[in-house]
Amino acid sequence: MVQAVAVEDLCKGLFVVALENAKGRLRVNKPGRIHSIDLINQIKTNGIQTVWVDFEQSDLSYFVPERHQRNLKPPKTTTMDTERKRAESILVKSKDLLSKAIDNLYEGKNIDIAPIADLSESIVDSIRCNPDAIHCVAALRNKDSYLLEHSLNVAFLMVSFGRHLGLNQQVLKQLAIGGLLHDIGKTQVKLEILNKPARLTPEEFEHMKLHQVLSEPLLDCIPGLSDMSRQVSLLHHEKLDGSGYPRGLYSDEISLVGRMSAIVDIYDALTATRCYKESMSPTAAFNILKSMTPHQLDSELLNEFIRNVGVYPVGSLVELSDKRVGLVWESNEESFLQPIVKCFYSMKYGRYLDVEMINLAERKQLVIERGLSPGKENIDPTPYR
Repeated sequence: MVQAVAVEDLCKGLFVVALENAKGRLRVNKPGRIHSIDLINQIKTNGIQTVWVDFEQSDLSYFVPERHQRNLKPPKTTTMDTERKRAESILVKSKDLLSKAIDNLYEGKNIDIAPIADLSESIVDSIRCNPDAIHCVAALRNKDSYLLEHSLNVAFLMVSFGRHLGLNQQVLKQLAIGGLLHDIGKTQVKLEILNKPARLTPEEFEHMKLHQVLSEPLLDCIPGLSDMSRQVSLLHHEKLDGSGYPRGLYSDEISLVGRMSAIVDIYDALTATRCYKESMSPTAAFNILKSMTPHQLDSELLNEFIRNVGVYPVGSLVELSDKRVGLVWESNEESFLQPIVKCFYSMKYGRYLDVEMINLAERKQLVIERGLSPGKENIDPTPYR
């Protein structure tokens, strides 16, 4: 997939096929990967404004800066109130577009990648400006729309995770596309198994696992879909010890994108409410993910994922030391343990309260005691999102 990359976004590993200056596109005598910073500087000093890159032949490993070079919490550039309005609009458009795409697959039609690519750009831009907004509005989920909302959340989390790792903007777009499409094989699974309101039997689970195999021909029918986006879909159930599926890949056979998507997919599944189970608190989900390292999941990547979403993620339910309960409304870039919390319930008195926004960075006497699962505590945060 050939895409334009601004010269200021160049990095090692990109496979360059053409250059462009103010006069137009220039041919490259010998297309190839950028292997040095000196070559990047040479391109910049020669008046090149845009570089045309083949992302399928690019080396993704170079897109992840060393930890000491990263800004682990890139600064927000818009306020929560401003970005929330755009995030709400993106969420509505995302659900509508993905719902139509799923319907097309059920009808045997192919997916048009163009509107999904445009939507992915909007997702990347919103998360770049303020990732809290889209995660906050996406936290309100319907247990009867799991396939749709899970795909959206995987896309949002993959982009946020990639941003945290310092990945290139063009790569983030491919991660968003991959997240949106990562479970399309489930449209080929028997509906009575896909929609079963209870845990699957071992035989039913084996049939469900076929969705990974069934995804590949559907992805093959999408012109212009990058290999990076395909990896999100085809590798998110692979495990480092070879126990995953469908191919049983082992260790270095699983790319960075595959390792990322495995973490994101499991986390979102654990924290989602299903027709047969309540959602798990993020803390409990992190404990399960931790138990899967280092044999099944990448330990370092999981640590980075937890740093990214925060111990108490935006949109999650928490209890404060004064027994008030609220939603984590906005993260604190200086301290992940001191977010802004929208309090609306009292565990002490067992009743709903007038809403109060508590900035824990300014209220030193208050701390978060624990994360909560709304269903288990019988607390409904829906009206307060």
